[in-house]
Amino acid sequence: MTITVTGATGHLGKLILDELKGHDARGVARRPEEAASGTRYGDYDKPESLVEAFEGTDVLVFVSASDVGRRTDQHRAVVEAAAAAKVGRIVYTSITRADTNPIPIAPEHLATEEHIRSTGVPFTFLRNNWYLENYTGNLPATLEHGVVLGSAGDGRVAGATRADFAAAAAVVASTDGHDNAIYELGGDHAFTLTELAEALSRRFQSRVSYRDLPVEEYARTLEGFGVPAAFAQILARSDAEIAKGALDVVTGELSRLLGRPTTTLDEFLARL
Repeated sequence: MTITVTGATGHLGKLILDELKGHDARGVARRPEEAASGTRYGDYDKPESLVEAFEGTDVLVFVSASDVGRRTDQHRAVVEAAAAAKVGRIVYTSITRADTNPIPIAPEHLATEEHIRSTGVPFTFLRNNWYLENYTGNLPATLEHGVVLGSAGDGRVAGATRADFAAAAAVVASTDGHDNAIYELGGDHAFTLTELAEALSRRFQSRVSYRDLPVEEYARTLEGFGVPAAFAQILARSDAEIAKGALDVVTGELSRLLGRPTTTLDEFLARL
């Protein structure tokens, strides 16, 4: 069985390929210069490059693009190329409860799921919760100022590590019994941003607290840190939905696929 993984040079795609060592697995990179031995070139923005990249694929692990706001067209190109290449199954990395989630990025994922369904190709949807890494990308500044900022209130996030999500994707791609399955994936224990700040304080022996901001103030603050205005609005509005429970989705499905508990927040921080 040949497994092809898109986004092979990205954070998640690399980890999935690592998990698939020992299988007939290959990656697809979006830039020609990144396509090396065992990696094909296939650009989401150049549909003509994708069919050839997917030829001979039994299972396509379709890692969603990172270009928020452009993904509907990009993903349509990937799905149509997969159907044209006659792949046996599409494993797509979606978002928690894509069909009902009010978070601003969910509609792109739902549109992709619907397009995959329309092709008739067997699918597996991996509806991933937030990556724990989302909260440590600017860790030095967080520790320097002693504050986690957000608009999530007491909302809980069932986050998990990229490594956990990657391991689950590898299991689903390399084993049978997942045709037309939808998995709601996340950590075994959800946490608030206040609990995140407390965990950071324990790990780094430095006082860190959570400061909850009004949505528009948080968006302006992110812009002040250099985040583009449109994306700052998406992040702030996402937090507002987290406050209402959009990511408080604990199902146990990720740990069942892994055959072990998911990585806890404290375990994740201990490895940094």
